[in-house]
Amino acid sequence: MIDMRLGVFSVSLSVKDLQASRAFYEQLGFEVFGGDEAKHYLIMKNGDSLIGLFQGLFEQNILTFNPGWDANAQPLDDFDDVRAIQKALKTKGVELTREADEATEGPASLVLLDPDGNPVLIDQHV
Repeated sequence: MIDMRLGVFSVSLSVKDLQASRAFYEQLGFEVFGGDEAKHYLIMKNGDSLIGLFQGLFEQNILTFNPGWDANAQPLDDFDDVRAIQKALKTKGVELTREADEATEGPASLVLLDPDGNPVLIDQHV
């Protein structure tokens, strides 16, 4: 079995009203951690829990992993590169709907679907 360190986990929610969603999650103790309201998205944080709120940017909620980041969006020295994760997934026969360019280094992403059609984004920013 191949180990894969997928990085910090968050849920990226497709929301109808960014302000209403922000207010709701603030009631649950989340605070704005990042994002840009003018660009229709906010990243909210409560402890190590992260939720991305995205208005009009995609249709479905997305499970998101960020290799190379900790829960504070700080770079890690030791992590599994998204291209290594991609290679391991392909070795296991996992079908990808979007692939990272294996000839590159640094930021890249890939997408796969779980058995129920939920998108899983592995999005490396470093």
